[in-house]
Amino acid sequence: MIRLLEKDVKIPYDLLLLADETVDAIDKYIHQSDIYVFELENKMIAVFALQTISSDTVEIKNIAVDTAFQGQGIGQELLKDAISLAKEKGFKKIIIGTGDAGVKQLYLYQKVGFEIYEIKHRYFIDNYPEPIFENGIQLKHMIVLKKDLN
Repeated sequence: MIRLLEKDVKIPYDLLLLADETVDAIDKYIHQSDIYVFELENKMIAVFALQTISSDTVEIKNIAVDTAFQGQGIGQELLKDAISLAKEKGFKKIIIGTGDAGVKQLYLYQKVGFEIYEIKHRYFIDNYPEPIFENGIQLKHMIVLKKDLN
């Protein structure tokens, strides 16, 4: 079951850190975001954070599934839920960013209708203190994808 996490509940950094490298990086956006959690038998096993960017745009700032539950379609369902929530709130587009070596993420996001529309060059080099590697490749650029909600 997916639910909005109340503001006074402890932030599930353990899950958020599966999709972002440091607590400092997460803290730059998490307090301005709505956090949604997916629970199974009263245990948080997945999370996503939505942040309003403008009157017509919302961004998925973080989306993660506990490693024990990955590969079961939960991430895809979370994306669909985020899209539905954005539509319900009247947003016209939703965006999400991932690293240039995030092959699985790029596949998943495009599978649910996102399209590549921007590359933020040197994002991971300029915004993180240590190099980040994914699939054996150092992340350099952020690929931003968007989905129109009309």
